[in-house]
Amino acid sequence: MKASEQWVTFMAILLIIYAAVILFFVIRGALKVKNISDFAVGNIGFPSWVVGLSLAASMTSAATFIINPGFIALYGISGVLSFAIVLPIAAFASLIVLTKKFAKYGHSVKATTMAQWMGKRYKSKNYAFFMAVLALLLIAFIVLINVGLTQVISKSLNASPFYVLLGITVFVFGYMMFGGANSMVYTNTIQAIIMFFVALVLIGSGYEYFNDGLSGFLNELSSIDENLTKPVNTTSFLFRDYFEIIIVQAIIGVAIVCQPHIITKSLLLKDSSKINKYLFSGIMFMIVFFLVVVVGLYARIMFPDLQIDGTTLKMDEIIPTYVVVKFSVGIGMFIVVGLISAGLSTLESLIQSLSITITQDILQPIFKESVQKNSVLVNKGVIVVLAVVSFLLSWNQIVSPDVSVAIFAQNGVYAYFAAAFVPVLFGMFFKNVPLKAVVAASVVALIVHFGIYYGRLTPYMQEPVNNPGIPAAIAIVSSVIVGSLIYYFNKESNNGNARLDS
Repeated sequence: MKASEQWVTFMAILLIIYAAVILFFVIRGALKVKNISDFAVGNIGFPSWVVGLSLAASMTSAATFIINPGFIALYGISGVLSFAIVLPIAAFASLIVLTKKFAKYGHSVKATTMAQWMGKRYKSKNYAFFMAVLALLLIAFIVLINVGLTQVISKSLNASPFYVLLGITVFVFGYMMFGGANSMVYTNTIQAIIMFFVALVLIGSGYEYFNDGLSGFLNELSSIDENLTKPVNTTSFLFRDYFEIIIVQAIIGVAIVCQPHIITKSLLLKDSSKINKYLFSGIMFMIVFFLVVVVGLYARIMFPDLQIDGTTLKMDEIIPTYVVVKFSVGIGMFIVVGLISAGLSTLESLIQSLSITITQDILQPIFKESVQKNSVLVNKGVIVVLAVVSFLLSWNQIVSPDVSVAIFAQNGVYAYFAAAFVPVLFGMFFKNVPLKAVVAASVVALIVHFGIYYGRLTPYMQEPVNNPGIPAAIAIVSSVIVGSLIYYFNKESNNGNARLDS
């Protein structure tokens, strides 16, 4: 089904206005950028609640609003339990605990990237370089957002996905070459407010399905497929048992905070005493955002056989199609702007944090003064290269995805934060942590994650498409065990040496 001519015309006008507003705030923020540090962590004293909204917008992306509801449309209540309850609770708890420690140490050592934080914490430039290289795995997340945005906009404009993806890449990567953190906080705040109201509209959009109460709603889902109403969906590859739904998602939720565009957001606060207000505003908005996945249930009732006009919907197309079919032109356009905001908010944060990491933590150690003297210009060049690479990978995922681009993205992103979890955790809560403990933990995490995924180890990894959360969760636990053992025996050895010396 194609959008009407009226929809396309008004949507095009609205997108032009939206782009103009974004550019206004980009220019406003860019005028205050004097050096690479300003680009990285900003030089404007934003209110704590505003930075909190920027956190909420960054942490909940196109995956939350567009991609994950597609999983729910396919697999039902089991996915809601996993994505809307277990993952957020674990992530919020981790965010509260880790952010306070990270911000305190980050300000004291003047760190502007996560790799820098680790390098200074463990007094190793080589380890900082290693973690910066690993951060390249986050390009997979950029690809996910590109694909989600392309699906939404192309459906709304009846346009070729190729040219829509090209337009998104040129526009977003183009303005991010200039604005940096100052612009990002402005735009993220606007995007978070739009996302909040759009989330409420989406969550309420299935109200007619509850005319006979919750039982009537569940009965309607069950009539389509009884597995949709079960807390465990054995026909899926993501929600087959409580281990996969609860244990794995809880571990992922705790570790997911250890991404540069999330945990370093606290460094935008110029007054670390405002952390509580920052966390409160961010988490309140995110609670609503994470509940948007229930829209997948509404979409499944609307498209019980997951087809429209005789054409089977790809998973990533389900929610964009639901919006175009479900809503009137006015409300529908507002929803689309909200979905675009959900994607752009995280995309901006990823481009900003990843480009800074590449410039300062990969290129500068190699080329030294030549990069340091021209860091702002080099950073713009890095963003151009990121744009080209992400465009090529994104187009491949649009043409030939493995069920969903989410699987591609999760495999890369989960590997990164599995490797980053122990160094972040130990760096905050333990003293005198030996470098070998965190290096070993990171290496073990990578080997275990990719070994299980590509080696198809464990009974969970025998499907045509597999859940990246399984190897990531096992990798995180393995790295914690290895890091803890090395830390413990090193501590015991040092104590023994101290006793001998006495």
